[in-house]
Amino acid sequence: MSDVTLSIGGRNYTVSCADGQEDHVRHLAGVIDGKLSAMGNNLSSNDAKNLLFAALILADEVEEARDRPSPAAEPGFDTDRLGNQLERMAIALENAASTLEGSGSTS
Repeated sequence: MSDVTLSIGGRNYTVSCADGQEDHVRHLAGVIDGKLSAMGNNLSSNDAKNLLFAALILADEVEEARDRPSPAAEPGFDTDRLGNQLERMAIALENAASTLEGSGSTS
């Protein structure tokens, strides 16, 4: 296992991942950070709530992707794999939100 420090929403989080997955986890964190940035002025002062909303946005995108037929022009695109990865990230975000709420963090 490796520890990776991720910067999401201007805060640093250290998470563990399988050896060799560090770059992938950093990339996924960048996706989450992008969702938070896209929320712009709609951010709360509560980090846990912001992460929860980012997780909800990603989960919604997973559901929409599953409802659409796979594009014939992209035969190598695996929507099930993407959906599973996004669901795992949503669960991780929910866990992080729970941890932040439990620590009383409000910044």
